[in-house]
Amino acid sequence: MAYTFQVTIDSTDPHPLADWWAEALGWEVEPSDEQFIRGVIAAGHATDEDTTTHRGTLVWKVGAAIRHPEGPEHAPRVLFQRVPEPKTVKNRVHLDVRIGEDDPKTVVERLLTMGATHLHEGHQGPFRWTTLADPEGNELCITY
Repeated sequence: MAYTFQVTIDSTDPHPLADWWAEALGWEVEPSDEQFIRGVIAAGHATDEDTTTHRGTLVWKVGAAIRHPEGPEHAPRVLFQRVPEPKTVKNRVHLDVRIGEDDPKTVVERLLTMGATHLHEGHQGPFRWTTLADPEGNELCITY
């Protein structure tokens, strides 16, 4: 049997990081279901302390997710999960963002303007990439 998966990225502040990645990839942040959240709290399965407000919307503190605008059949969901500790070492897993025909310098500059950090350039045979870090230090490669 083949399995499906989502990619989970640890984060100290998942909602702004999900916003950043959604903008970086041209994806969308999954909407919050405020009525569902209020129902879970009313049923006693969670408390108001488990929630926060992000951009005027009631959300779970524990995480936020983004998805490809054309649905899950195009790419796995990415979940940003709240953790108490900041990132401290190099990622063993990272996202390679394939930019197709877009100009790599333009894409990299846009992400740097959004708060990414340039780490280094790389190449192996005909493959080239720029390694960046998102605002929380998670590595990503822009591949071209």
